[in-house]
Order: sequence, then C-alpha cells, then structure tokens
Amino acid sequence: MLANAATYEVTWEKLPDDFVLDDEPVDNINQPALAAALTESLELADRLPVNALTMTNYGICATLNRQFVVKAPDWGYVPSIRVSRKEVNRSYTPKLQGDIPVIVMEFLSDTEGSEYSIKPTYPPGKWFYYEQILQVPNYAILEPDGGVLEVYRLDDSGHYQLKSADANNRYWIAEMNLFLGIWQGGRENRTGYWLRWWDENGELLLWGSELAAKERQEKNAAQECAEQERQRAEQESQRAEQLAAQLRALGVEPEV
Repeated sequence: MLANAATYEVTWEKLPDDFVLDDEPVDNINQPALAAALTESLELADRLPVNALTMTNYGICATLNRQFVVKAPDWGYVPSIRVSRKEVNRSYTPKLQGDIPVIVMEFLSDTEGSEYSIKPTYPPGKWFYYEQILQVPNYAILEPDGGVLEVYRLDDSGHYQLKSADANNRYWIAEMNLFLGIWQGGRENRTGYWLRWWDENGELLLWGSELAAKERQEKNAAQECAEQERQRAEQESQRAEQLAAQLRALGVEPEV
C-alpha cells in the first residue's frame, strides 16, 4: 500500500552538520538569472524584511519516519526566520528555524518532470513534498523558453488547485501582497521571459538597472526643465529690456 502524508511521522529537525547534500549543477543556464532577478527587485523595493529568507537551489528539510528529506526549489521565499543566518547557511528546516515558505518555484528543464511528482513513498516527489509535507500555500512552475507560468494554490482540503490569472495575466500572492507574472525583455545578456513582481497598485518592482535608467531619465528631465525655465527667464528679461529702451526713446523713464 502506498504511503500518504497521514501515515508519515513528520518532525522538524536540524540537518546534521555531516549530512551530505546533493551538489549537482542547475538543470538550466537560465535558472540562476531568473532567481536572482526575483530577489533583486524585492530588495530594491524594500519588500525584503530583515528576517526574510529567499532561496535558490537551497535545501528545505523535513524528517519523515526518522529519515531526512531535502528538496531544493529553484526559488522560494520565507517571510521570517527565527535563527541567525549562520545557522541556515547550508539548509533550512521550517517550524524549527522559522516560517513555512509562502511560495516555492520550479523552472522546468528538459531533463525530467520531477516538478509534478506526487510520489508519496520515500523519498517523496517534489509536488507531494511541497503540498502534503511542507504545505506551502503557493507553488509556481515556469517553462522559461515559452513563458508559460502555472500557479497553484493550496485549497481548504490541503491540495493544490490551479489558479486563474487576472485581467493582466498576473497572479495575486496574498502572503506577499504582490502580483506575480510574466515579463518579456532583456537582462544580463539574456532576452526572453522573466518572472516579475507587481505591487498592489499594479506598479512593476524594478531591477537595479531599471532604477538607474529611471533616475537618469528623471535627472535629464529635470535638467531640461531647468534649462527651459532659464531660457524663459532670459527671454522675459530681454523683452523687459527692449520695452524699457522703447520707453526711454519716447522720453519716458520706465519704473524700476
């Protein structure tokens, strides 16, 4: 008989220091760039609290029937940890060291379909682990080449249900008070589809390069405005001087 979450003894224990973690390369060259972009915009928009934790191919741990399970999502977000950063430099154990992640993401590769694995027996599949063991409320799966995003939400029965996008083709992540969606463009010599954040007002959370460009535009606009104002004041001064000269030619001394 296949095991399920109810038959597991789930405990939350610190991973031993001598536990050997997988040290495999990422499945896709795009994964580090996609993950870094998600974190950068949160930080620059002051949406990354001091105790928050973002993760990239970093192990989230649980102990099932006294056996350690470690899954490493391509990106994840924990609102608050209760320990020092040093204590979670190798891996993270929810409940023991802080909150359950509010969202995990997987970026599809060409090698396997483990992101959808509901295998309940040890070691459990990713989908089963995120849904039934960790009970992460939001699970996002991105196909980077085609820009196809699926967002699943944990329902009241404890199962993931596919969410529908809004009119802007974005998904509301309530725990972060942000929208998640697809954006197409270039960054770091990569042109394609990216995952981006939008705030509750629909404003895009910018990357550092975009903020710098925006600041340059605003500075240039301010300089142009100042130059236009200088030219206007100079023209007014010239007109005033011409009028004064005309009055003097008529024998009228202009008022100062």
